[in-house]
Amino acid sequence: MSVMDTDSTERPSVDQEVKEVIDKTKPAAPSEASVLPQKRPAEDEAPPMSKNALKRLRKQQEWEAGKEDRKQKRKESRQARRVRKREERAALVAQGIDPDAHKTQKPPSVSVPVSLIFDCDFEQYMMDKELVSLGSQITRSYSENKNARFRTHMFVSGWNGKLAARFHEVLEDKHKNWKGIDFLEGDFIACAEEARKKMEENGGKMIEPLKKSVNEKIPWERDERDPFPMPDPEPEPREEYKDIVYLSSDSPYTLERLEPNTSYVIGGLVDKNREKGLCYKRARQLGIRTARLPIGQYMVMASRQVLATNHVVEIMLKWLEYENWGDAFLSVIPKRKGGQLRQQEGASGEVEDEDEGEEEEVHESAPEAETEEAASKP
Repeated sequence: MSVMDTDSTERPSVDQEVKEVIDKTKPAAPSEASVLPQKRPAEDEAPPMSKNALKRLRKQQEWEAGKEDRKQKRKESRQARRVRKREERAALVAQGIDPDAHKTQKPPSVSVPVSLIFDCDFEQYMMDKELVSLGSQITRSYSENKNARFRTHMFVSGWNGKLAARFHEVLEDKHKNWKGIDFLEGDFIACAEEARKKMEENGGKMIEPLKKSVNEKIPWERDERDPFPMPDPEPEPREEYKDIVYLSSDSPYTLERLEPNTSYVIGGLVDKNREKGLCYKRARQLGIRTARLPIGQYMVMASRQVLATNHVVEIMLKWLEYENWGDAFLSVIPKRKGGQLRQQEGASGEVEDEDEGEEEEVHESAPEAETEEAASKP
């Protein structure tokens, strides 16, 4: 046998080698069991819940189950309180004492040409418990404004989705009986247009602090420190939106005074500061003025400067009454935060600014017990 014949019988051809490699890389033929339709757990069954998720679910179910009992207890408590007051009054009359003799007369609430708008178009950034907290803040804000010495026009923008559904289902549409507040599906700019019309027609009384804001107008100037630097230059505020100010602690401008015939927008965002600068960037892109409350100039805090939305509303209402930011902050900021006026505080430490109007400390317990009674009162 020749050498050529020996090589041809012992070594496979190139085509055979390629075929062998391809055959080895081919997947094996599927067995009968493997071709059966497989169950897709992502579609057919829910993924298992964690212990914390189960605990939250049970807690929510227990809360819902006890809703009617809590409602009945609140009703009984109100009735008992009314009976007790009638009995106390009758006892004073029986002793010949005028029960109204030492009763201080509260001055009537006066409407002023200032509007507060809650921008609630942030649902996609919040968890359900944060939406619950936001609903509670809106309820408290309405109550504070209704009872304030000087009350503002109030609007809620972006009124749709889960928040509106919650007020419809949980609070049983009691907000529809509220006076001096409008709930609109449009954005905060649409609300500002409605506010402009309302203030032009019957804006309210021009009180002294607002008159001074007109007569002693303070120039709108940037602060030396920019709390949220942006890479691109800031656009000029649009003329048609000159009567709108979006409140954000990320703004490089400080709110010195409230101005008449102006709408102040408060971001309805309760997110523990996950979305830093969201409200500021939204206003900036639309060419709307921004400003932050001057809390760092007047107060030194023992804890982070994080205020609930309703605290921002209260502070602004108190400024209309006192015309002094320090007094306004001191009367509103919770004592647990340990706030002190700077001239009263001996330490020299600075406190980093946080979002006055964009976040709050979210409590685990649902706030219906605190808000349903207030919501039922127009």
